[in-house]
Amino acid sequence: MNKIDILNTHIHNLTMHETLAIVDNAISKGEQLHHVVVNAGKIVAMQSDLQLRQSVNESDLINADGQAVVWASKILGKPLKERVAGIDLMVNIVELAHKKKYKIFFFGAKEEVVKAVVDNYSNAYSPNIIAGYRNGYFKREEEQDIAREIVNSGANILFVAISSPTKENFLYDNKDVLDKVNFVMGVGGSFDVVSGKVKRAPLWMQDSGLEWFYRFSQEPKRMWKRYLVGNSKFIGLVLKEKYKMK
Repeated sequence: MNKIDILNTHIHNLTMHETLAIVDNAISKGEQLHHVVVNAGKIVAMQSDLQLRQSVNESDLINADGQAVVWASKILGKPLKERVAGIDLMVNIVELAHKKKYKIFFFGAKEEVVKAVVDNYSNAYSPNIIAGYRNGYFKREEEQDIAREIVNSGANILFVAISSPTKENFLYDNKDVLDKVNFVMGVGGSFDVVSGKVKRAPLWMQDSGLEWFYRFSQEPKRMWKRYLVGNSKFIGLVLKEKYKMK
């Protein structure tokens, strides 16, 4: 897989279609694929959080989730083909699971949210795609037991909806325990959208790179630091890197 490196971050240069083909191939062959997405905020955090950087960069498949990352890749002379949004990839993989009879374990978010996700997908497709589910509240010492619960469910696919860097570190630290789960993916706040708790931005805002602003407008008190401060830092990093290239 073609890979670029920007701001201490590895990113695979793939379209959505190419990514789905790689995922399907890994599951059908019984291999394991550890997936992660990166956006502006995560790349900023990776500059100082070396554990997060290692967890991300050692993943098997890394997509650019944010449009800002795609723009940055072009500014820095390493253009990515397109954005592969985590929630869009998750939705496509759920459909793939239904077609190919794969089973999914949903892990993360509040109990009522993850239960709503399972109910929605069971109704839209079939309960047969559900291997199991669990909320995202746990103690550090429970991690391996949770990982074993996921493996014992017979899941081919694991979606983890926990905030960074906890999500990336959980997947990295328990990779060996989860070795029988073919596709493992962190999905951030995607469960909130699928459950109906949070509305997703209109398509024109997604395409214009303004999805973050739509999300911020729904929960300004909780999201202002992540988006306003984080995005400003990301722009600074890109401009600094561009200046070094001259």
